[in-house]
Amino acid sequence: MLKYFISLFIIILPLWAQAQSEPIDLQAKDTVEYKDEYGLRVGADLSRLTFSFIDEDYTGLELVGDYRITRKMYLAAEIGNEKKLQDEGLGNTLLYRYETSGSYVKAGVDINTYENWFGMNNAITIGGRYAFASFNQTLQDYNIYESGHFFNPDLVPGANPNVEYSGLSASWLEFVMGVKAELFANIYIGMSARLGFLITNKEDENFPNLWIPGFNKVTSGSNFGVGYNYTLTYFLPLYKKSKKKKETNTTEAQ
Repeated sequence: MLKYFISLFIIILPLWAQAQSEPIDLQAKDTVEYKDEYGLRVGADLSRLTFSFIDEDYTGLELVGDYRITRKMYLAAEIGNEKKLQDEGLGNTLLYRYETSGSYVKAGVDINTYENWFGMNNAITIGGRYAFASFNQTLQDYNIYESGHFFNPDLVPGANPNVEYSGLSASWLEFVMGVKAELFANIYIGMSARLGFLITNKEDENFPNLWIPGFNKVTSGSNFGVGYNYTLTYFLPLYKKSKKKKETNTTEAQ
């Protein structure tokens, strides 16, 4: 029996010595996994709804949405419809009154540059959109410059009011900067500023496109336009992805 224990001790001794020679990591490691929520956020532009109530010459609705595909990247889109009646004048004299009505769609991506605390999903984003609008314009009233009177040129009413120009379209690229903040559980308030650059602008040869739904005012001699929106959205969680918390090294440099 003694011979058996001596043989067992001889076998175990090298294994025990090897185990003692390996360093012992006394630093606690956080192996807790955190899960980020992924899903669809949908809502509407509050500014267009507000102006539809307070401005009798404007009606508009824009629906917005984004879908989270990575920790920082979102697919984003807006779809809307606008109708606006406008006057252009020279002093107190009306040059023309026209109404623009049509729809638009925008699609692209947003990148969240804000580093959230765990459990938060706020955003400071930069992104881009490709946008397309289809619309009609109606020239309701207009005056023509009459040069027949040499010493007293005058503006006379146009002979054919209420002329409709249909089948108009435009496309543009947008650079977007925005913020979203959670007000309550899954309810977000947001705003964005947009700089657009017209790519195509199909207009009638008798009357230019002075205002485009989704793009806003078209400036003569420039392809740039600006816009904004204020949104209220609801986030619908669809699934979660595990995210391991980063380990912090508290060991001092030697």
